[in-house]
Amino acid sequence: MALLQPAPLQPSPAPMVKALPSNPVPQAAEEHKFWDNENRVLFGAVAGLCSADFAVTYSNLSNGGKELNPVTRVFSGSTAGLAVNFVGETAGVVGISYFLHRTGHHKLERIAPLLNIAASTGAVAYGLSHR
Repeated sequence: MALLQPAPLQPSPAPMVKALPSNPVPQAAEEHKFWDNENRVLFGAVAGLCSADFAVTYSNLSNGGKELNPVTRVFSGSTAGLAVNFVGETAGVVGISYFLHRTGHHKLERIAPLLNIAASTGAVAYGLSHR
């Protein structure tokens, strides 16, 4: 009886795909404190434009104008109601931005106040042009 001998080992062929070293994107580049300089400027602009929107809206309503925004129209019956509307708008923008910051959506965090700034700028311009 003959014993089978194992075949000699042959070198394996070179792999077709080489593994590249893993270089993950550093998380620290995206993360930032919520109250950094950029957010302070954005929220300052939101507050300033909401104040300007309040002033123009109040002036126009006092002179017989009509509120076109259906949400703000609910609050436009009194000065206090109108002020609550615009303070709530500012707080809402900061709150939404903070939520997006906490959930890691840092680009959207910056876009939320920018959208409000654009809307308030448009409202102030429209209000001033229709006095």
